[in-house]
Amino acid sequence: MWAARHYYYCLLLSLARDLYELSLQMEQAARDRARAEQSLSQEPLGYSVADEETEWLQSFLLLLFRSLKKQPPLLLDTVKNFCDLLNPLDQLGIYKFNPGIIGLGGLVSSIAGIVVVVYPQMKLRVR
Repeated sequence: MWAARHYYYCLLLSLARDLYELSLQMEQAARDRARAEQSLSQEPLGYSVADEETEWLQSFLLLLFRSLKKQPPLLLDTVKNFCDLLNPLDQLGIYKFNPGIIGLGGLVSSIAGIVVVVYPQMKLRVR
């Protein structure tokens, strides 16, 4: 239990680092997009209340997708840490998972680790 608890805390800190790096990448992508839109200076064609309701979610998801597409090592590390998190959550009784889900998470995490070993450029480099 002691080892699982510390492993859990280590994974939470790793995920926090990944989220911080992701937020930095999203800020950079937003700045780049704003510069590109400013240079084009096109005005929107129409306005709809329905567009306003979902616009923030669509822009957030698009920004997230573009940021992760630019930084595959960040995506790989985040997926690996998230999959690793399943096991201590189950061991500590925080959330019970099906053994198949834990096995799938371990498989995905192992594949991500192998990719990092085979392709060293996929290792996450923090600032």
